[in-house]
Amino acid sequence: MSSTTDPAAAASGQRTAAETQAIVERSLRRRYRAEKRFQAYGIAAVLAGVLFVVFLFGSIFSQGASVFRQSYLRLQVFYDPAVIDPAGTRLADDLATADYQALVRESLRKRFPDVEGRAALRKLYAVASGAAAVELQQRVAADPTLIGRSERVWVLADDAVDMLLKGETRRDSAEEERRLTDEQVAWIDALAADGSLALRFNRAFFGNGDSRDPEQAGVRGALFGSFLTLLITLLLSFPIGVAAAVYLEEFAPRNRLTDVIEVNINNLAAVPSIVFGLLGLAVFIAYFGLPRSAPLVGGLVLTLLTLPTIIIASRAALKAVPPSIREAAFGMGASRLQTVAHHVLPLAMPGMLTGAIIGMARALGESAPLLMIGMVAFIVDVPKGVLDPSTALPVQVFLWSDLPERGFVERTSGAIIVLLLFLLVMNATAVVLRNRFEKRW
Repeated sequence: MSSTTDPAAAASGQRTAAETQAIVERSLRRRYRAEKRFQAYGIAAVLAGVLFVVFLFGSIFSQGASVFRQSYLRLQVFYDPAVIDPAGTRLADDLATADYQALVRESLRKRFPDVEGRAALRKLYAVASGAAAVELQQRVAADPTLIGRSERVWVLADDAVDMLLKGETRRDSAEEERRLTDEQVAWIDALAADGSLALRFNRAFFGNGDSRDPEQAGVRGALFGSFLTLLITLLLSFPIGVAAAVYLEEFAPRNRLTDVIEVNINNLAAVPSIVFGLLGLAVFIAYFGLPRSAPLVGGLVLTLLTLPTIIIASRAALKAVPPSIREAAFGMGASRLQTVAHHVLPLAMPGMLTGAIIGMARALGESAPLLMIGMVAFIVDVPKGVLDPSTALPVQVFLWSDLPERGFVERTSGAIIVLLLFLLVMNATAVVLRNRFEKRW
């Protein structure tokens, strides 16, 4: 018996299949559009992040690049024996206490003999920095045979002169709106015209410590302080962090005590940095009596700050080592200590170094804990040891950013550039070490 198909039912089935296909196609188009929108959002987010970074670094470098050049004044100085050493003793104490500022003033008077009157001379003397006399004193101390002779010397100009040469001070502004008078601007132009005033490499920025005068302020003290502080931090945090991670991951029994320790380590990684500064103030300074503002105390505080990060990263690196490595070592008769020391630890070392990079980078940029232990003090001298008073680059940036002089604006950005370069060198060194220890399986 043959069966027949209802034409109406067949048409209805065909319409249903066509409608289903149309619905599927519309759904696919919506999903494709949604995927393209999501990709566009991701690209926009990446571009926005890149733009923010470019704007940030662009603003820092645009304001701080000028700090690497400083206005220097060329003077024809006569080292008058009657001023420097009238008794002719040539004793170091007598040479150190002489009135070298008088030599600077005499040189400026000879350069502009038409300037008369106490007020006008005071304005003329203000063209040179107060550091000019100090530089002359240092030259005489290094070579006493200069006494009685004449030479041309490049000395620092005042920061107001520096701002004028760099275009930060507008010449067309009213006289009462700038620090330099029209008469001083004319003298500066005359000095610049004959080559006696020029922008040169700013050796003072890298050779001096902190100062109240912008043209004399430098980052040498803060740079040495950061180096000593981070050296102590690295020497303490890396071996302690790695040892703690190895014990917790490879040797510690799984019980409630180790669970509590792991939870506390994870929580310490999120504790605000200023809390570690308060801890250092209470323990290392108040209880143990260590000196304030010392790199040793700063290194101890930053060690506490970076330990959780290094421990967490080191444990993750140990977990990433394939179990087959351990099983093969055990199968060859190695003990657990031999397995960890000879096989697991070398393979995990690149990841541990990555954790050290992250921890040290955070320590380098921290200022809040260092402020709490007194490294915010005004310190001119460069530290010679870990117990000497010192400051650090982030704290130096904080101090300079709060000063009103226009010259400290470029020094703030310049110190940030030095800080970034310091971080770049430190990270590059760590990356080289990581690649050196890296092993593939």
